[in-house]
Amino acid sequence: MAIAPGSPVKLWYSPGACSFAAHIALLEAGLQPELILAQTGKMTEEFAHVNPKMRVPVLAVGDEVITEMPAILTAISALNPTRQLLGQNTAEIVRSYEWLNYLSGTLHGQGYGGLWRPERFVSDESLHAAVQERARQTIKDCCAFIDGKLSESKSTNSVGDSFTGVDAFLMVFYMWGFRANINMDTDYPAYAALAHRLLQRESVIEARKVHVHMC
Repeated sequence: MAIAPGSPVKLWYSPGACSFAAHIALLEAGLQPELILAQTGKMTEEFAHVNPKMRVPVLAVGDEVITEMPAILTAISALNPTRQLLGQNTAEIVRSYEWLNYLSGTLHGQGYGGLWRPERFVSDESLHAAVQERARQTIKDCCAFIDGKLSESKSTNSVGDSFTGVDAFLMVFYMWGFRANINMDTDYPAYAALAHRLLQRESVIEARKVHVHMC
């Protein structure tokens, strides 16, 4: 696999989806990817050839097609190593992966996956409400954990004092919280404080113009 700076970059995205984080990271890396719409719920057979999982985001770097957020953010970081988008040193890089796996597997997969896609967990529709109730609690538990980690930290960002892909991913879930009728600003003040700082970044401002369904 060759992930080389200067390779053409494409990002398949859906407005309001977690591809928002990948777009932010690309802009932070100084890249202007070719953006290809693959709207959730309306994905085509053509997109299935790109990603048989039928999920966004998908990143193409030259001939390499990459899926799953931790892998995508790793590839973006490799495209501009000077930006150090996974951290400034080995310890920070390790912490970035710790965050990314937790956010992908627990908050995204179990939390929002269960809330918005209960059919992925159980086919019996009579059980969907129970799955959603448990998923909502998982989301709140995760946000409380994130808020606690951020409030205890002496750093300005989620990993150290510089922007990383973790910050971009956290922006997604902060905004999704409002869509799930959770008062993110009141209930999770440290998380909200980070999000409000990030909302002032040029990369976030620009990405929001494309991802129009983000709060």
